[in-house]
Amino acid sequence: MKDQTFRIFVVEDDPMYQRMVKYVMELNPDHEVYIFNTGQECLENLKLKPQIVSLDFTLPDMTGEEVLRKITAFDPEIGVIILSGQQDIRTAVKLLKEGARDYITKDNETKERLMNALNHIKNHIRLKDEVDTLKAQLNEKYEFGKYIIGNSKPMQTVFRLMEKAVGTNITVSISGETGTGKEVVAKSIHHNSTRRKGPFVAVNMSAIPSELMESELFGYEKGAFTGATARKKGQFELANDGTLFLDEIAELDINMQAKLLRALQEREVVRVGGEKPVPIDVRIITATHKNLAEEVKKGNFREDLYYRLLGLNIQLPQLRERGNDIILLAQFFLNEFAGQNGMDKMEISKEAKNKLLQYSFPGNVRELKAIMNLAAVMASGDKVEEEDIQFNSLQKEAAFLTEELSLEEYKTSIIHHFLEKYDNDVLLVADKLKGSI
Repeated sequence: MKDQTFRIFVVEDDPMYQRMVKYVMELNPDHEVYIFNTGQECLENLKLKPQIVSLDFTLPDMTGEEVLRKITAFDPEIGVIILSGQQDIRTAVKLLKEGARDYITKDNETKERLMNALNHIKNHIRLKDEVDTLKAQLNEKYEFGKYIIGNSKPMQTVFRLMEKAVGTNITVSISGETGTGKEVVAKSIHHNSTRRKGPFVAVNMSAIPSELMESELFGYEKGAFTGATARKKGQFELANDGTLFLDEIAELDINMQAKLLRALQEREVVRVGGEKPVPIDVRIITATHKNLAEEVKKGNFREDLYYRLLGLNIQLPQLRERGNDIILLAQFFLNEFAGQNGMDKMEISKEAKNKLLQYSFPGNVRELKAIMNLAAVMASGDKVEEEDIQFNSLQKEAAFLTEELSLEEYKTSIIHHFLEKYDNDVLLVADKLKGSI
């Protein structure tokens, strides 16, 4: 595999140092080196988009500081190395603050320091490129209609609302039964929005004890309570410049609802044990399987917070309302499980598809995924048959159906289940599972 090519500008009017720097830069054949005698020549050629610039501090037409400022204004990602004949600490610190990556004094060690600085900048560029690639892959993963699968009319409505959501920072409230994919929708909105470069922080409100909720959301100062040995940022701060997903928002304690409302209105939080407000800039997405309007009527949820969080509401349909989406999702989960476990590509028989379409799926998409994972294990060959699709009988008796397990863990759970079902009759269980496990 060919190494990455780096375009490097050398801006130097001293012939001796020009030759030395050019020599160091060209030691690597993947360096594309351009030589300039003046700052103006360098600036006029920035359209060539160099990644690294070796810049003499004293040039015939302008100072290195002036050239640095103009390079940084053009593209702050360009790595600028300053070479100077003077060892001036104050000047070096000033230039580093203004965007230079290194300040090297011209002396007997210049060559070695220049090579080190060059390698440091190249590693930084490579790391940034890797991060950008991973972010692009993540965004592609959450592309509407690609990861969130569905052609049904209810899902087309969901996609249209999601498209509306990504264009602004409006608060989004996602409602739907458990297992319909609320967090996946929230992640997709984030990764397709203008905040995609920021963090996505998910908080399950039902999983946090009420007495810990304030410190979890807003953070705490050192000494705020026993065990608070250092300052800790809350989820709001961790989500700054990104998206905060508050799952199961209806479970939030009524007293904590007032504090959440204030944080949203003031766009700031106060850490537990602290006094100074901390500004926050987060996009809020909430989710619940409950009817929040009904919770307001019952007195379980504040009306003012309800309207603050309502924003753009996206109602996720139940899986049983999505028609042939069931088959599309079933095949997707089957392919995913087979790929993760080194199994051959599998398909679903006509009879198995009919069985899936006739089921009500109380656990929605989450249940379908568990059913297809189990079907992949139970199938004798590369096709899932009707008998491999197992619903209530296993679902009620075997907890593993609702869990995401490895292939070996599934096998072990299935064997234990059948041993219990047939009173530990090993021979009978072996016969029934013959060719399946």
